[in-house]
Amino acid sequence: DPVTAIDREERTVTTASGRTQHYTSLVLATGSRSASLGLEGEGLEGVMGFRDLKDTRQLIHTSQHQRRAVVIGGGFLGLEAAEGLRSRGMAVTVLHRGSHLLNRQLDETGGALLKQALTERGLAIRTQTSPVALLGRNLVRAVQLDDETLISTDLVVIAAGITPNTELAREAGLDCERAICVNPQLQTSDPYIYALGECCQLENQTFGLVEPGYQQADVLAQVLCHSDSEAAFEPSTIPTRLKISGIPIFSCGQTEAGPDTESVVWQDYDTNRYCRLLIRDQRLTGAVLFGETSDGPWYSERIQQADDISPYRAHLAFGKHYCEAA
Repeated sequence: DPVTAIDREERTVTTASGRTQHYTSLVLATGSRSASLGLEGEGLEGVMGFRDLKDTRQLIHTSQHQRRAVVIGGGFLGLEAAEGLRSRGMAVTVLHRGSHLLNRQLDETGGALLKQALTERGLAIRTQTSPVALLGRNLVRAVQLDDETLISTDLVVIAAGITPNTELAREAGLDCERAICVNPQLQTSDPYIYALGECCQLENQTFGLVEPGYQQADVLAQVLCHSDSEAAFEPSTIPTRLKISGIPIFSCGQTEAGPDTESVVWQDYDTNRYCRLLIRDQRLTGAVLFGETSDGPWYSERIQQADDISPYRAHLAFGKHYCEAA
């Protein structure tokens, strides 16, 4: 029974069935949906997002009857969808407009290693490529690329980011930009209404991962339970530690070198393991790990605590135990 309207003056919400519920404090956790690319043909049958359990079941069903798929988006969600469809027997092409896969989490070398690993499994991956139209009458039949190439397909999965669900907040007159604007106490422009998770925006930052949502929930619980609470949410350097279908990846902090940073790189070509650490003023500012990620949490601690790494800098690439021994 979804909420369809907020009356800020009366402090009530109204649901689709007509029920009215009074509130003292209201929390909006409306989440997000798959972003639309605004392409011609997005409404064709066989074009879908990848966001929830219903989408997953639809992909499994489709993979039993169709042979070819195109996944738009080379982020975590798109790659998991692509690998899942491939493992179920489909011929899958991944289109990614960035210069390399996972360009927000990995540097160029890490992205190249990931592309190599997924290509060896059978995925076709095209980077620096954007679709301009989805073609077909009722069913999608092909994807037209920006270089006028056509890729024949029976299924298109759009996994190219998220759009925060702000409609309810906008209709209620709350301040919204890309998402619902909040302060560090997760309070909206209405002092009795709060928002958290993928639907909220703090300054210029929105949130698409689970961890900041948990942190926001902890802060908001303190704010709601104690009127004098000084709890505040501060976006931190949140590590990304995921496995793309069995390939361990870790990323935290800075991923690309700047004019005032140095890089320490360790790579094992035989096992496809890779480590890149970024250092500024004898402080660790970023870590990218591929293939072996057990030292990731320790690197994350160094980044967040910003402690001096001088005593063990020469051993830094070899991980926690070498550094502690040094």
